[in-house]
Formats: sequence, C-alpha cells, structure tokens
Amino acid sequence: MSRKVRRRVKNPEENEAVKKVNQVIKVTQKINQIKNIARLQKIVTVLARNGFQDLVNKIKMGKFLLGRWVPSDLKELSAPVRLRMAFEELGPTFVKLGQLLASRPDLIPEEFCIEFQRLHDRVEPVPFSEVCKVIEEQYGVELHEVFPQFDEKPLASASIAQVHRASLLDGTEVVVKVQRPGIMKTISEDLSVLEQVAGLLDRYVPESRIYNPKAVVKEFGRSLSLETNFVIEANNIKRFRHNFMNDEDVVIPQVYFDFSGEKVLVMEALEGLPISNPMSLDQTGVDPLRVLRLGVQTYLKMVYKHGFFHGDLHAGNLFILPDSKIGLIDFGVVGRLTRRTRSAIASMFLALAEEDFERMAYVYVDLAPYNEHVDVDGFAQDLAYVLGPYVGLTMKHVNLGQLLMESTSLAAKHGLVLPAELILFFKSIVAIEGVARKISDDFDFMAESLEASRYLLQSSVDPKKVSQDFGVFLKDVNQFLYAFPRQLRQTLRRVNHPDFAFKTEERNLELVESAIDRGFRRLYLLLILLSFAFGMFWYFLIR
Repeated sequence: MSRKVRRRVKNPEENEAVKKVNQVIKVTQKINQIKNIARLQKIVTVLARNGFQDLVNKIKMGKFLLGRWVPSDLKELSAPVRLRMAFEELGPTFVKLGQLLASRPDLIPEEFCIEFQRLHDRVEPVPFSEVCKVIEEQYGVELHEVFPQFDEKPLASASIAQVHRASLLDGTEVVVKVQRPGIMKTISEDLSVLEQVAGLLDRYVPESRIYNPKAVVKEFGRSLSLETNFVIEANNIKRFRHNFMNDEDVVIPQVYFDFSGEKVLVMEALEGLPISNPMSLDQTGVDPLRVLRLGVQTYLKMVYKHGFFHGDLHAGNLFILPDSKIGLIDFGVVGRLTRRTRSAIASMFLALAEEDFERMAYVYVDLAPYNEHVDVDGFAQDLAYVLGPYVGLTMKHVNLGQLLMESTSLAAKHGLVLPAELILFFKSIVAIEGVARKISDDFDFMAESLEASRYLLQSSVDPKKVSQDFGVFLKDVNQFLYAFPRQLRQTLRRVNHPDFAFKTEERNLELVESAIDRGFRRLYLLLILLSFAFGMFWYFLIR
C-alpha cells in the first residue's frame, strides 16, 4: 500500500515576506551594534583623554579610539581625580556608577571612594516641551487634560528625573516626577558597554579580579533597573505608608496610582520645607531638637522594626512640617534587611560600644560568605586600631557612618565580602548623620542606636517570638526527617551497585578529614542548641 507524501508548496509572496522580515531583523541588529560601537568609542576615547590610554590598550580596546591622546595637562592629577572627571564627562550612567562605588570601600581602593563622593547628581533641567511629550505619551491625552495647572520650572532636576508642582482636575495639589527623555536608552547602551569592559578587565587585567568588576556591573545594573522604574518606587512608598500609618508625626506622601506609571509618578505635595533649606528650622512652632530625635528614631524604626529603610535620607529628602512633624520623599533607593541581619547589626553596635572587637569581627564573618582563610584575630586587631579611639565620642568629633564604611574596607582586606544591603545601611548612616549635623553637631547618634539595639535583642527572647521561631524550627526538622529516609535509601542503592566505586585523592584527604570533623562538631552543637530551644520553649510555656 503506497503512501503519498504531500509537500507544502510555499507561496512565492510568503517567501518574499519572510526574506523581508529577516532583512529587517539583520539591519536592526546591525544598527544596534553600530550604536553600541559608537558609544564604546566615546567611552574609551574619554578614558584615554583622561590619562587611561594604557588601560584601554591593555584590554584590547585601542582600536576603538577616535585618535591618539597625550594628556599632558592631566599628568599632575591623581588617577582617582582623572577617573572622576571621565565619569562626569560620560554622563548620568557613569555618575551613578561612581556614586555606587563611592559607597563600596570593600570593592575599590579608599582614595577612589573619597574622590567619587564629589560626583553630583544635579544636572540641567530638560526643556518643558520634552517633559510634556513624556507625560502625554504616558496618558495618551494632552497635558492640560490631566493637570490643568503645571509649573514649567522644576522643583528639582537630577540625572534620572525631574520634579514639577502641579494640580489635578479636582484641585488637589501634587508633585509630578517625570523621567528624563531617552535616559533608559542611554543607560541600556552604557550597561552593555560596561559589561563588555568588565569582562575584558577580568580577562586581561588580573589585578582587577580582586574587585570583581563583573559583579560590580551586575549590582549596578540591578540597582539602576529598580531606581528607574517608578512603579517600583510607588510600591515602596505604599509600603512605607503602611509601616507608619499609626505614627501621626511621620508623613509619607500618598501616591496617586491612577496617574502613575513607569515614567511618571504623581504624589501628594508636602506642606513644609526640606532641611536643606536654611529657613526650614525657622518655621513657626518648630522644635529643632524634637525634629532631630524624631528623624533618628524614625530611621532606626525602619532598620530594626521593619527591616525596610530609606537608602538615601539626605537633607533634601527629609521635610520639616508644621508642629515639628517630618515628611519623607524620594523612595527610589531602599534597603531590605533580614531578621538575621538586623540582629547582627544590633550585636555589632553593642560590641562596638563595649569595645569587644573580637565579637564585632565574628559578626562580620557570619554575615559574609564562608571563607576558611580569614584571620579573625588579625581582623579584630585592625578593627580595634581603626575604631577604638573614637568609641564614646559624639557626632561633633566623629562620623560613625564613615567609620563603619572604613570597617568594610578592613573586612575586604581580610577576604570578607559583605552583603550589599549592609553597605547601603552604613551609607544611610552617613546621610542621616549629615542631616543631624544641620540641627546639632553634638547629638549622640550612637546612644540612640544602642537603645534600639538593646530593644531588638531583648524582643528576640519574647515568649511569643521564641514560640514562632521554634515553630519554624520544627517545620524545618520535619522536612528533614521526611526527606532523609528516601535520600538514605537512594545513597545505599548507589553504594550497593556493583559498579559503584568510591574515589578520593590523597592530596584532599586532610580536607575530607577536616570536613568530617567539622560536621561532627556542628552536629554536637545542633544537639545542644536543640536541647536549649526545647528548654526555653517549655519554660515560657509554663510561665
């Protein structure tokens, strides 16, 4: 019985359409490649012009240089200064990168951190006609149909967005945050080039590997993607409002979600002045010290109670409102702390106050990824040498946040890579101390932190909390006991198979013995902790 095979005869017109689509795709890819090359040429040329031509050649990027540069007028300037100048010339993405690096002394040398702190995010405003286009693209209607009144002059202008005062159709006064036109395209192109450069640094400049350029670019890209999406910022504001809904003295602006999107964010206008305004403390009925204490306590509540804190609480983002209330704005950069990290921060502050630098060193070791080569005693000695002389001093004589940032640099020297959120927390302390100094240079920030730390550690042994933790512990044990028999049976089947062979190498024998020894020690410690947990649970239950 014969079987006829039918072949589908392609329509000539269909073939032609497919060819055209493929041609469009190829042309689009080529255009994008050319655009990236154009941006790459710009970047390497600016770096070379600022004295980094040797580095450009070393990573095999010299072929992209637009001419040859002999930066004789820059020879007297240091490398950090020249790199900061290059970042400023390259625009918003690189300014943001420099600002990120300024807060990471654990990743780059201290002299670069200090210089990058001079990078400013303030830029010339976008023309009002371009702002209108962004808003009208967002809503699909003309500007006046949404905002009958809209101030053309912005309240503030930064590299990502600018803010205008406006009013809705019902007369509600609002502020409108508008993303700068074309900024996402610029950021996307710059990140693409930075990923290429990071890979080349890792390949051709071995000494750069200690700073992990690929990880830096990856963290930077993640940070920018969150900061440039106003839907994310709107959700952050919503969460902060929920966290402080019962606190009448702390005002978080309402978000008008019906008018907000990825590129436009519409919020309630706060009636007050930012602390950066010299007149803010002279407002009628304002008690400066009450405002200071309220601001610090609000910040510590974010950290210790909520584990969700404002990552950029500088003087321009903290408003003084009537009756000495405070208001917060700009929630693009936020930090999240797990319960474990919050407890570690509390332990760290208490260890610092008691000058127990060995305990402080172990807190850092516990927070960082495992590294068996860390010299904890040497790290503790370095912490004592750097931090010890300043214990007990107020902000008049010491910058606690800056000291903690320096401690991360010490941690890096001892092979410890600390979580990005911990670094952001330290950076946020620098910002909140800057705000506090505008009100009083003799405020004891450490004393306030210690009080909050002790409260957190005391609340961790609350019967209800212990019971909750013990419940989680029992669930983990139950899952382990449930899975263990099947895993053991599978392992025994593998061992009993005639083709099974256990292989090891003599050079790893000591490591195996050490691992087994550590395993038994941890098992012994687990049994002790389990007994203690049972005892605590029954003690509080009986009480």
